[in-house]
Amino acid sequence: MTFGFAPSSTASLSSSAPSATRMLEPAEWAAAGIPLLRNPREVVSGLHARHHPEPATAIVAVLDPDERLRASASFTSRRAPADGWLFRNALLAQLRRVIPHDLRRRTPVRTAVLLYCREGDDRWTEEDGAWMWGLRDACTLHGLRCGAYITLTRDGWQVFGEGRGGRRPHATSAPEPFATSQAPPPPPRTGGVASDVLRRAAAR
Repeated sequence: MTFGFAPSSTASLSSSAPSATRMLEPAEWAAAGIPLLRNPREVVSGLHARHHPEPATAIVAVLDPDERLRASASFTSRRAPADGWLFRNALLAQLRRVIPHDLRRRTPVRTAVLLYCREGDDRWTEEDGAWMWGLRDACTLHGLRCGAYITLTRDGWQVFGEGRGGRRPHATSAPEPFATSQAPPPPPRTGGVASDVLRRAAAR
C-alpha cells in the first residue's frame, strides 16, 4: 500500500528527545551483527516486482529462516526531518498489519528487512541512519531479528554494511519477473476503494 504517515501522539510527546539518539551511523550498523542475506538480489528483485516502489517509498518485509518471504508492506513517507522515532512507529504499524508478532519466542526466528527507494546516490545519509534506527527498534518491539537495510536509487541497490549491491533493479527500472522461488502476487480483487486499499496494503 502507498500512503503517507503523520506523527503519532506518542511521537509528538517524545519530540524533546535528542534526534541524534534516533539515528545509526554506518559503523554502528556494520558492528550490530545484522544477519547477511544469502541472495540479496533475489530479495530486492522480488520486493521491487511486488511493490513497484518510487522515490520516498519504504518496503518492510519479513523473511523466514530459509529466506522465503512471509509478508511485506510498502508505504510512502512524507518529506520531513529524518527521525528514527517516527520511522519506527510507521514500520511497527505495518508489521502489526501484515504478520503476528513473535514476542513469546525466546529467540527470534523471522527476520525483517527494509528496502528504501529514494533520490540521490548510494552514499549514506542521515535519513538512512534514521531508517536503520527505526528498523532495529521496530524489530525488537515485534519479536523479529533486525535484518538488512537496503537502498534503491537511480544508481541501483545496495545493502548497507555488507558492501554488496547491483545496478538492477534501480529506482526508475521496470519490475523484473518474479524469481522462481517466489510465489506470484495474489490476483487482483475488486470491491471498491476499501478492497483496493487492502489489496495493496500487504503482499504475502
